[in-house]
Amino acid sequence: MINYFSNPNRFLKLTEKLLPWLVGLTILFFLVGVYFGLLYSPADYQQGETVRIMYVHVPAAWLALSCYAFMAAMGALSLTYKHPLAGIAARSAAPIGAGFTVIVIITGSLWGKPIWGTWWVWDARLSSVLVLFFLYLGHIALSHAFENPLRGIRASAILALVGLVNIPIIKFSVDWWNTLHQPASLTRFDAPAIDPSMLIPLIIMALAFFLYFLTILLVRIKSELTSQKIRAINIKMIK
Repeated sequence: MINYFSNPNRFLKLTEKLLPWLVGLTILFFLVGVYFGLLYSPADYQQGETVRIMYVHVPAAWLALSCYAFMAAMGALSLTYKHPLAGIAARSAAPIGAGFTVIVIITGSLWGKPIWGTWWVWDARLSSVLVLFFLYLGHIALSHAFENPLRGIRASAILALVGLVNIPIIKFSVDWWNTLHQPASLTRFDAPAIDPSMLIPLIIMALAFFLYFLTILLVRIKSELTSQKIRAINIKMIK
């Protein structure tokens, strides 16, 4: 499978087939998720209507972490096997992950003000998420810092692999240190500590965010490959 997609033309053909379906499914899941999140799910007995921020905050947090893990995997693939699409995929994913992280920080602040009485606290979870955002920015900067794109891909891949240590820190920070942030509700071994009336909209929104990530990622990779073809044609014409 890895070798099959080493040919950019094969990847572009598959992308052309998948994109219309992904766009349609993304819109559908967002519409259903917003409907269930706003009208179907009840207000929380402690947090009131503020709990609805969860339907954006939590999926964005999952995707922010998953996107960085994807970036690191693509970086490892690029460094190890010199896969031509892996570096492009990592570079294309970085701005998307940074966007998810911004959403996490903003929605977390909007939730924190009425619940904690403050927009921001320097606890382990919030600080490590901020570090994640800076790692995304560093990856974006490094990937565009060299005239030779391959050098930028290698440098950003190394940064992604080094920064991977921050992912478990974000995940387990609420267990390792005293923090205002609530512990995990969905990854408990006994049962999710959340009512199905809230769990269902949350899962739907998580799928919507994931489909959005795939859609934008494929669009960005396609755009990058098209740009490379145009540059190659221009170079040939100059010569």
